[in-house]
Amino acid sequence: MSTLIDRLTAMIQTSGPISVAAYMDLCLHDRRHGYYATRPGLGRDFITAPEISQIFGELLGLWAAHEWQQLGAPGRFNLIEIGPGRGTLMTDALRAAASVPGFAEAAQLHFIEPSPVLRAQLASKFESHAPVFLDRLEQAPTDKPLLILANEWLDCLPVQQYVRVGEAWHERVIGLDDRGGLTFGLSDAPAAFVPEVSGEQDAVELQPGLKTLVETLDELLRKTRGRALLIDYGLATGTPGDTLRSYQDGAQISPLAAPGASDLTCDVDFGRLSRLALAQGLACSGPVSQSQFLITLGAEARLNQLARQHPDQAEDLYAGVKRLVDPAEMGTRFQAICVSSPDLASPAAF
Repeated sequence: MSTLIDRLTAMIQTSGPISVAAYMDLCLHDRRHGYYATRPGLGRDFITAPEISQIFGELLGLWAAHEWQQLGAPGRFNLIEIGPGRGTLMTDALRAAASVPGFAEAAQLHFIEPSPVLRAQLASKFESHAPVFLDRLEQAPTDKPLLILANEWLDCLPVQQYVRVGEAWHERVIGLDDRGGLTFGLSDAPAAFVPEVSGEQDAVELQPGLKTLVETLDELLRKTRGRALLIDYGLATGTPGDTLRSYQDGAQISPLAAPGASDLTCDVDFGRLSRLALAQGLACSGPVSQSQFLITLGAEARLNQLARQHPDQAEDLYAGVKRLVDPAEMGTRFQAICVSSPDLASPAAF
């Protein structure tokens, strides 16, 4: 049986070097060998905010309940999470939002999750909510208002990389070295466009999927009202340089070392996402730092409440929230952004 490295090698031998975006797409999203379809690594290769502190999911649940009320508290609406993993965020969100009368009964859960193993776990965990599984955001129903949550999903959208050589920009590609192993190189022909850069920056990244995302949201929100809350690590301003990296078993490794068997990730260009959304005619709030977002939603008050209820866990509770909001850790490394129907008021915490 062929492996992903075999397929990549054959592709390059047949057609020449491939783009970094094509490599990422195959490594992460291929249905047979892709990382997210075959090796969900939560807690092993990486850990996300909901796994660090229950307060993260709880605050997002209360945020969603508030925005449901802003939508007029419809009797039914579609609550969609992209990349739910094991369902930790949604479990905490629904528990907290249960304090808002009518919210849980109105929510029709939808999950966009590529892993068959995780889909089965989610179906069991949320059986009482009868979750609907989607393959892509484009399949989201528009028969009712919608709220979309996505934490650490944007960073896995494939990225194109460009490097300045003299006055010209060349796309970074992946080919084969003298021993047949994967290696980085540059395209022979200059790129057909000049990337947006600041100062003397000589490497830039571009996620084509950001434009696709905005176009998809525009199509959905033309048919119904709603919002999409997106949280990830990346730049609030400026264009990312070379940020592509890979993780396996909690350690950073070369992005070419274990195709399909390690997580690949890159920084998100939130400034570009905002510009694209506004140009499309959508409302866009943020980006704001994760620290500002969570503190505005009441992270400190919830931490104090939990610490009083569980004094034996107070130290761990504090450490988890500190990791989420401290500028030296995730606080300013992560950003939150909200894309909305243009007729809605600004969302909470922005």
